[in-house]
Amino acid sequence: MKDQAARLRELVHDSVKKQSPPPVKQTAGTRIIAVASGKGGVGKSNLVVNLSIALAQRGKKVVIFDADLGLANLDILMGLVPRYTLYDVLYGRKELRDVIIDGPAGVQVIPGGSGIQELANVKPQDQQRLLDALQEVAAAADYVFIDTGAGISRVVVGFLAAAQEVIIVTTTEPTSLTDAYGVIKILAKYGEHAEIKTVINRVNSLQEGENAGRRLKMTALRFLNLELESLGCIREDKMLIKAVKEQQPVLLKYPFSHAAEDIQVIAGNLSNTVVPRPFGVQKFLNRLHRLFC
Repeated sequence: MKDQAARLRELVHDSVKKQSPPPVKQTAGTRIIAVASGKGGVGKSNLVVNLSIALAQRGKKVVIFDADLGLANLDILMGLVPRYTLYDVLYGRKELRDVIIDGPAGVQVIPGGSGIQELANVKPQDQQRLLDALQEVAAAADYVFIDTGAGISRVVVGFLAAAQEVIIVTTTEPTSLTDAYGVIKILAKYGEHAEIKTVINRVNSLQEGENAGRRLKMTALRFLNLELESLGCIREDKMLIKAVKEQQPVLLKYPFSHAAEDIQVIAGNLSNTVVPRPFGVQKFLNRLHRLFC
C-alpha cells in the first residue's frame, strides 16, 4: 500500500501533465479555505458550520462546500434536508442553483456527496459546466469553506492542494495531534501552502488549548521550518453536544455558551488575518480542474 506522501507525489505529478482548463474570469476577494483533520471525530464539521454562521453574522457572504464523501453531515448539523447533490449537477439532472441549500444566517451549502468522486468520470464539457457554475457561486462570496473528509485521501489532498488557506482541526489527544501533524507535514513538503492555520477543539481550559497549539506550532517550526497560525481553541461544552442532538448550530441555539464564545473569537481572528497575494476563485478552480479532471 502506498504511503500518504507517495499518493500526494503521484497526484501532484499527474496534475502537472494535464492540460489547464479554459480561463475563467478573475475574481479577487474570495477566500477559499479548506478545513481538514488528521482523524475523524474531532469536531471539524461542527466548526465549519458555526464558524460560517459567525462570519455571516458579521455581514460576510459565506458558502460551504460539503466535500466529505464518507461522513457528509453538514446538513444534519444545520437541520437541513438536501434533495439533490453535486452528483445531480454533474449528470445534467439539476443546475447548481437547484442543489444549493439556504442555511442559517444566510449561509449557503453545496452538498457534494458522491458527485465529488465522479468528477473524473464525466465528459470534459460537463466538468467545465460544473466549474463555471461553481465560479459564479464562489465569486459572489466572501468566504468559501470546503469541509473535507478526515485523513489523507485523494479527494482530501486534491482540495487541500487547490485551496489557498487550510485550517487543521485537532484535539489535545496525542493521537489526534500526531495525525494533524502528519497532514501538516505532507502539506509542508509537497503542497504550496504558506497559510496553514490550526484550531484546537474540546479543550478542558483555554490554557490547555493554548499549550497544545504552541507545542504543535513549535514542532512544525523546528522540523518543517513552517510557521503555523493558531486561530484559537474551543472548550469542551455540554451545550454544544446538546445542540448537535437538537440538530441546531450551537452559535444560534446557545449563543452564550463557552463553545459559542470561543468560535466567535476564532471568527474574529480569521477575519482579521491578512492573506498575502490572494488568488481568489480563478486559481482555485484551475487547480481543482487539474487535480480532479
